[in-house]
Amino acid sequence: MTDQETAREETFATLLGGRGGALDATLPSVGFVAGWLLTDQSIGWGAAIALFVGAAVGLVRVLRGDRIRAVLVGMFVVALAATVALYTGRAADFFLVQLVSNAASGMAFVVSWAIRWPLVGVVVGVLVGQKARWRRDPDLVRAYGRATLVYAVQYVLRVIVFGLLWWQDAVVALGVARVAMSWPLFVLMLGPTWWVFRRTLPADHPGLRHPRTA
Repeated sequence: MTDQETAREETFATLLGGRGGALDATLPSVGFVAGWLLTDQSIGWGAAIALFVGAAVGLVRVLRGDRIRAVLVGMFVVALAATVALYTGRAADFFLVQLVSNAASGMAFVVSWAIRWPLVGVVVGVLVGQKARWRRDPDLVRAYGRATLVYAVQYVLRVIVFGLLWWQDAVVALGVARVAMSWPLFVLMLGPTWWVFRRTLPADHPGLRHPRTA
């Protein structure tokens, strides 16, 4: 692999997400399951511990310079999950928000491919300061489109696994799946996503940071 290809791969991996954020998002779920188990399956205590862990994670994220809006969204999701579980009285419903969120995300990625605004391209374009300039490069549009479909597979897998475990009321297994299918699944899917992106681009293409718009 050339230095240019290596730089492109590292950029792609970095832009699509980070380990810290993925791990942070799983901690409230771990807290909920731990609290539920340690308090004789009390949903109230599980929810309280999840909220405490979510607040602690939010504080750490603020201290390390994350955007306040992103932190508040994360805390809102935890609070919503706790509220749903408390309202229904079913511990597995704490993961219902995550199930619905993954279903919606997977659908959004597929729709974005269908209308030729692939979300992988949208995200990368914004983060590297290109905005929508990459859309004037047919090769990048095609590559981002195929990469978006591959990237969407992780959401499909999560919906299948979370859905089956939720249906079976398997609270502990849901907690384990929440951890196993966050950062590890992201890493697993990153390889084929990047491979499809790279294979789709012509050999002489300068890379994702340099769309050919002429």
